[in-house]
Amino acid sequence: MGKRAINGSDFAQMALLGADLLKRNAEMVNALNVFPVPDGDTGTNMNLTMTSGITELKIKQSEHLGKTAEALSKGLLMGARGNSGVILSQLFRGFSKSLANLEQATAMDIAAALQHGVDMAYKAVVKPVEGTILTVAKEAARHAVQFARRNTEVLELMEEVLFRANEALQKTPDLLPVLKQVGVVDSGGQGLVFIYEGFVQSLSGSKVEQPYEISSAPAPVAVKHAEPSSAQAKLETLDIEFFYDMEFFIKRNVSENSVAVFDESAYKKALSKDGDSILVITDDDIIKVHVHSRKPGDVFNLSVQYGELTDIHILNMREQHRELLLEEENSHSSEVNLASAELLAGQATHNRPAEHGFEHAPYAMIAVALGEGVAELFRSSDVDIVLSGGQTMNPSTEDFVKAIESLSAEHIFIFPNNSNIILAAEQAAQLTERPVTVIPTKTIPQGIAAVLAFKEDETPERNQEWMVSAASSVISGQVTKAVRDTSIDGVQITEGHYIGLKEKSIVTSQSELLDACQELLASMLEDEGDIVTVLTGEGATDEITSALCQWINEHYADLEIDLQYGGQPLYPYVFAVE
Repeated sequence: MGKRAINGSDFAQMALLGADLLKRNAEMVNALNVFPVPDGDTGTNMNLTMTSGITELKIKQSEHLGKTAEALSKGLLMGARGNSGVILSQLFRGFSKSLANLEQATAMDIAAALQHGVDMAYKAVVKPVEGTILTVAKEAARHAVQFARRNTEVLELMEEVLFRANEALQKTPDLLPVLKQVGVVDSGGQGLVFIYEGFVQSLSGSKVEQPYEISSAPAPVAVKHAEPSSAQAKLETLDIEFFYDMEFFIKRNVSENSVAVFDESAYKKALSKDGDSILVITDDDIIKVHVHSRKPGDVFNLSVQYGELTDIHILNMREQHRELLLEEENSHSSEVNLASAELLAGQATHNRPAEHGFEHAPYAMIAVALGEGVAELFRSSDVDIVLSGGQTMNPSTEDFVKAIESLSAEHIFIFPNNSNIILAAEQAAQLTERPVTVIPTKTIPQGIAAVLAFKEDETPERNQEWMVSAASSVISGQVTKAVRDTSIDGVQITEGHYIGLKEKSIVTSQSELLDACQELLASMLEDEGDIVTVLTGEGATDEITSALCQWINEHYADLEIDLQYGGQPLYPYVFAVE
């Protein structure tokens, strides 16, 4: 007879094998991305997200199912990358909340948890699209709830979940026309099916070829500041007012009479009396706290009344600042990693000098970019932090949270500059108490236009309005090499040829790079324009660039050309028409 209930150890093994199967097939999932571009990354993002979850699970694994599921959920939440990773984290966040108080779970409990996960994931997406991972999860959960009413074995339930998820996956092309055009199923849905298949393997006792190994955590995402070589030098060590960087958990035990009722608002207000960079995440019986304070003893005395303090970490940022200044003298490096940026968080004078006695600058900006030239364009436009990323490496939710907390500003704007990064940025904004506005820029040209529309002396609401408007007024285009043969929207595409993308649509496929650029620009200039910006990346040549500019001058004599070095990989040319 099979299992009628699973505990924390059972679920941990299910998660391990699910992550393992996804890891083994990440490249296959990447290949299912609709557009034949060389940086399809759904499999990579889901794999990195699951790896973060598994890392946390291994640290906090418990026989108690609810605690083990919560550990996985927390790791997924902070490590979520790309839209697929964020949705995956929300699926398991709802799943874990449903099981939070259970030491063991029956088939009925698991089915209800799967449904709760679907509900939470749909709420997290502003405009859910059917024919995606959401549909696969929804159909599988709906079937699970019905099946569990008359069947009690967990293995049989998960076999049915896997069967229905795969069935829903095969139908995704009927719901999303672009999938049918290309002849593939949804990549995110396929990734979820691999995870469910791993669950079944674990419950059935199947063995995978090799044990799952946790890869080393990705290196901190590099950030570059507007004044990289002098930002630390301009700050006196003693100017770091709240210099104890504190992070810890409050483990709640509400059954103890000594534990006070937790009022999150009052707690944050008390912390803010002698601290800043405050982050409080409340999740049932655990509270995560991050604060910069002058008086760590007062913070601990305040916190201990609410429960047991665990995983305590304290850094002296003045000491760290002295070390950073010494390193800068020795290396003259213009880059600092995100951990270093976090150490300087809370300083009274950050990238933007405080004015008129303000402790914080009124605004700060974070942008995502890939390519040294592109990053420099943002830095020269007063962007405070440039997170290295794009299609090939999406910053995680945690990367955004750390960047936010490292800035000393009253309001922070984020420019994702990629449609696959927006959800992670928005999720980070929800996890921090800092005032954050995500400007949903989907391309580098949109991001640059939005940043240039910023006005320091206006309100956040007005700035948001202007920046969104500026981004929407730009027509974006980019050229790259196709990685497979396919046909999309009537365009026949051959592997190795150059394809031109206007916004999200492929408008041309040519064997020669110059021809692809000309065809793309002709499409972008159908409604005319005043200026075309050309960002040259890896693969661009002086000969082709010169020929392209000459062609523009001949065919669009009144058009102004703004030629800039971008340095972006995979895309030799990126264009913007305004």
